[in-house]
Amino acid sequence: MGSHTDSRDSLPTPATPAGRDGLDAILARPDRAVLAFDFDGTLAPIVPDPDQARVHPDAVPALAALAPKVASVAVITGRPAGVAVRYGGFAGVPGLEHLVVLGHYGAERWDAVSGTVNAPAPHPGVAAVRAELPGFLDQIGAWQGTWIEEKGRAVAVHTRRAADPQAAFEALREPLTDLATRHGLIVEPGRMVLELRPPGMDKGVALLEYVREIGAEAVMYAGDDLGDLPAFAAVDKLRSDGVPGLLVCSGSSEVTELAERADLVADGPPGVVNLLHALAARLG
Repeated sequence: MGSHTDSRDSLPTPATPAGRDGLDAILARPDRAVLAFDFDGTLAPIVPDPDQARVHPDAVPALAALAPKVASVAVITGRPAGVAVRYGGFAGVPGLEHLVVLGHYGAERWDAVSGTVNAPAPHPGVAAVRAELPGFLDQIGAWQGTWIEEKGRAVAVHTRRAADPQAAFEALREPLTDLATRHGLIVEPGRMVLELRPPGMDKGVALLEYVREIGAEAVMYAGDDLGDLPAFAAVDKLRSDGVPGLLVCSGSSEVTELAERADLVADGPPGVVNLLHALAARLG
């Protein structure tokens, strides 16, 4: 497990040699480094209603202080890119002129430079699942306490409000996977949520493509959930290709897999913000 970081004033030492190499490379050549972040649970606290999610109050100032010192800052999220921009308050912020938000796991892209979202046509399976899902949940007796979130290019079923959220999550996983498969979709599990979305893109693919586009010589990725594991794997791949990387987990009691693989474990979004402030201070 990676070492913990909580203090705003001090830059922690990663617990692994690879993580220390990654941090050293970022500090040595920040102008060649890409720093990438998940949104929910990393920059924004997890809340019962995802529509009420907003970034930590200090996240945007911390990102704005850090972004001009590095090659690029990116937010990679399962949310629609425009929603993440609104909930993050990222548009028109001095210092974030070159921020990129890769939404729907990289299928959508918002660039601060243009202020526009580029996106492909939606997968037809999403509309089919959206129409079928309410009756499907009712039929299998899983409607009580669960609810559906419309995500544009995906549909998510949340169990956080169920009497036993984990039991509902486990009970729904197989039938929702079957439903998704019938419509050419996959299921992305998260923190008390199962998201039905098109295959082919994940945070790892998005991160690799962006790092290669920028020509980065060092990378940091921070995430908190199972959907961030592909991005962690992408950093491992980049490391094997000679690009140093730092893996940061925004820690929680709900997901332990990332903490076990991370070089640094932050205490949720406040800890991630502290890390950003510490990095910005070190880079001067």
